[in-house]
Amino acid sequence: MDAGQTRPARLAVGVVSAGRVGAVLGAALARAGHTVSGASGVSRASLLRAETLLPEAPVAPPDEVAAAADLVLLALPDDALPGTVRGLAAAGALRAGQIVVHTSGAYGVDVLAPAAELGALGLALHPAMTFTGRPEDLERIAACCFGVTAADGDDAAWNVAEALVVEMGGEPVRVPESARPLYHTALAHGANHLVTLVAEAADLLKGTGVGTPERLLGPLLSAALDNALRHGDRALTGPVARGDAGTVRKHVRVLSEHAPAMLPAYRAMARRTAQRAAASGLLRADLTDDVTAAIDTEEGHP
Repeated sequence: MDAGQTRPARLAVGVVSAGRVGAVLGAALARAGHTVSGASGVSRASLLRAETLLPEAPVAPPDEVAAAADLVLLALPDDALPGTVRGLAAAGALRAGQIVVHTSGAYGVDVLAPAAELGALGLALHPAMTFTGRPEDLERIAACCFGVTAADGDDAAWNVAEALVVEMGGEPVRVPESARPLYHTALAHGANHLVTLVAEAADLLKGTGVGTPERLLGPLLSAALDNALRHGDRALTGPVARGDAGTVRKHVRVLSEHAPAMLPAYRAMARRTAQRAAASGLLRADLTDDVTAAIDTEEGHP
């Protein structure tokens, strides 16, 4: 398929490799009518995913998978992507007329330059979703946005990228090459650190004897997330935003005594919360200094 086409034809898709993302997106493309012509995988988990989600696809080495494909889907860790692209190009596995897609959020299409130099169409399609690698992920794609990037000024390439995402059931969001690092930082900061934050809150609750912290946290955190997405900083609640310095001081003290490893993260988030609450008018100016002092007190004492 050449870059002038804006609607993907029925393509032979090669999945490199059948990790959580690759196997699911390969299955989504197959569901859209494409054929998964091959998949690579080394670990037992990858091979099992390929068997479950891509049952008709033969498993082969990456260069063989890529060489047989019209669309090469590179679902690789960020650090492995540049070297793999160079290796596939050097091995003769990439060629003019192919579409070469990667799923990394951290990179745009510049990383695919070795493929583009051979005449392939390079696209970045990053699903803004966490994957389990199980069949239910296929349904979750329907509510998923993809950060899409194509070569600047190549409208046909952008259209192909968006068409592929729509075929998989997702919603394309254009992200320019220059904005890709900031885009990925935003998603990682929100999603990855949220998991850490929730897990630490659950650990603290377990320390109080609560046997099912997820039942206690679920409604609270779901409401907080929904409110934050709807209302931004106006959704802030709690002692920092209210200016309750005494309560904040107690938090610092109890963390110092029972979970000192969590204290630096609590302080960093509380400081940032205070800054945002003050800037939005939630935290009164006459209380800001007291709250900041409480956050920074040594072991919760003035």
